[in-house]
Amino acid sequence: MTQNQIGTHSQIGADKSALITGGSKGIGLETARALIAEGYRVTITSRSAAEVDAAAKELGSSARGVACDVRELKSVEEAVAGHVAAYGGLDVLVANAGVGKFAPIQELSAEDWLAVIDTNLTGVFYSVKASVAHLQKAQGYIFTMSSLAGKNPFAGAGAYNASKFGLNGLSEVMMLDLRPLGIKVTQIMPGSVATHFNNHTPSEADAWKIQPEDLAQIVVDLLKMPARTLPSKVEVRPSRPKGS
Repeated sequence: MTQNQIGTHSQIGADKSALITGGSKGIGLETARALIAEGYRVTITSRSAAEVDAAAKELGSSARGVACDVRELKSVEEAVAGHVAAYGGLDVLVANAGVGKFAPIQELSAEDWLAVIDTNLTGVFYSVKASVAHLQKAQGYIFTMSSLAGKNPFAGAGAYNASKFGLNGLSEVMMLDLRPLGIKVTQIMPGSVATHFNNHTPSEADAWKIQPEDLAQIVVDLLKMPARTLPSKVEVRPSRPKGS
């Protein structure tokens, strides 16, 4: 590949495929929808087979739904293998699966700590570990869906802050390790988002927040960047604070 070809190549095309963890609702679902509109074939995952099957059916024939627990390496490996078998390869990984358990540190249970760390941090490591050989072959792209909570701690969020601080560090190291292999890595760090996170039901009261489709648009826009250019970290906030 010539330098000029490297400079003009992008990750958008009808022959591309993406695996999106935590894809049955919210950011993951909207990212799947946006990528399908660009010609992608996608696999979305969730721990709930019923939820992910329903979401895949809603997305249409270009989507597969797979029950997967990112806290278990074997489960992730099986999801990746199924994706590659179905689509012939893997171009994009969106490591989006995440949970939040919030309590003052003196009240936070060991079970909740592990649920958050294992999902938000170890789950990303497992997802990348299972995907990296296929992504190298495709000269592909990894997106980690982090949070501004990965740089701004707040009371009662010990497990969540720790997971996202760790994810930001892991994402930066992955970018450095994988860039020589031709794999791009971008960490996206949103602030307040109108999603179902932490059992929240989005409503009109969330209109001031970042919407899931806004973050999906960022993914699409980054995939359209020339291959020579890598925005490795993107911080995203609502344009105006709540109540302004």
